[in-house]
Amino acid sequence: MTTRPTENVWDYPRPPRIEPSDELVRVVLGGEVIAETRASLRVLETSHPPTYYLPRSAFREGALASAPGASVCEWKGRASYLTVAGGDRAESAAAWWYPTPQPGFEPLADHIAIYPGRMDRVEVDGEAVEPQAGGFYGGWITSRVTGPFKGAPGTRGW
Repeated sequence: MTTRPTENVWDYPRPPRIEPSDELVRVVLGGEVIAETRASLRVLETSHPPTYYLPRSAFREGALASAPGASVCEWKGRASYLTVAGGDRAESAAAWWYPTPQPGFEPLADHIAIYPGRMDRVEVDGEAVEPQAGGFYGGWITSRVTGPFKGAPGTRGW
């Protein structure tokens, strides 16, 4: 395991920045490893823990399927949702992606973000990820980042 410097989310930019990561990311659902990669993208935005976007190719075949719903990010564009399946579980709208990202966010095309709290376990370099509070945001909290983090009650207007 590589030691990475600690980052404070209040030092992250707005608009967000995309940064490649060689950290080992592993996603487990239904008792199965459904995704694994050392080629993810981290989206870093003021007050938010990083959101990791994994290449679609990192997911086991059959782990992703279209789900109803969409949302819009002022920076990244229109997101489409995905159902994530593994073992005996399927989590509807537990992942999202940007089919046609806004200018400046084109690297996110064909990359998938997941809500870590909807999975059995999500790891970054062997460390279990804590999901960002609030249910809407998809940030991944590890010992590498410090807050406070947006998402908890009373932080919506930050």
